[in-house]
Amino acid sequence: MEVFLQTLVAGILKGGLYALIGLGMTLIMGVMGIINLAHGQLMMVAMYVTFVLFHYLGIDPYTSLLISMPSLFLLGVLIQKYLLNPLMKVESILPENQVLMTVGIGMVLTEIARFIFTSNYLSVKTSYSSAAIFVGGISFSVALTIAFIFACTLTGILFWFLIKTDLGRSIRAVSQDGEAAQLMGINAERIKVVTMGIGSALVAAAGTLLLPIYYLFPDIGGPFTRRAFVITILGGLGSTVGAIFGGLTLGLAEAFSSTYMGMEFEDMIGLVIFVLVLLFLPGGLKSLTKV
Repeated sequence: MEVFLQTLVAGILKGGLYALIGLGMTLIMGVMGIINLAHGQLMMVAMYVTFVLFHYLGIDPYTSLLISMPSLFLLGVLIQKYLLNPLMKVESILPENQVLMTVGIGMVLTEIARFIFTSNYLSVKTSYSSAAIFVGGISFSVALTIAFIFACTLTGILFWFLIKTDLGRSIRAVSQDGEAAQLMGINAERIKVVTMGIGSALVAAAGTLLLPIYYLFPDIGGPFTRRAFVITILGGLGSTVGAIFGGLTLGLAEAFSSTYMGMEFEDMIGLVIFVLVLLFLPGGLKSLTKV
């Protein structure tokens, strides 16, 4: 029973971070109507920003959120404004050219990181990286627990922003019906730029929070793009609430498969879930929860 509870705790804590990663991709998907296949690479950039700030300036990873999130927000805005928005105005034989552009952007970001930092594995070791607190025999990783709290806080701020602010309501309107939103006077192109920035900032936060307990190398973006994609499909395309449940589900699935089946099954379980959802629940959890 203790092993089960320990695995449950680990899965929930990890799932909180996964939900934050999935929220960014889901938000972009809902507004722009495309899957951002450079999502994990944007997270990788934020992790390198955090590493540089810690290694050279001694800035704590949690403090560096104040730098990595705005930096990736700006990068996301620039990518959307100058690389993706122009493609939406061009008639093309291949309508998926925006998706292909995100693939290219991801490759470019990966190779730039490889050129600057080489392919060496890097890490950030802090006083709390390997620390743990025990509650009734169940251990809680200090770094992962703090990261989970940050993830919950940022998620709460995001929902407040989407529900209570004019800009947030405009994002929701464009997500629901872009043409109708434009007829109501909403600048859909500007909303897409802002949304890409917000989605990039969210995944930047996840990368920064993950770095004290994870390793870093240029190709790390690929596995996290895959995870974000699985979460987005599992939660239901464009559903922010579904992305939270999807992230928690994936975190728990990875934790339990690692504990009871073996570490080698941890990465595979996400792909199995992906295939099963496409076969038996193509609408994702959104089709069940109506969110």
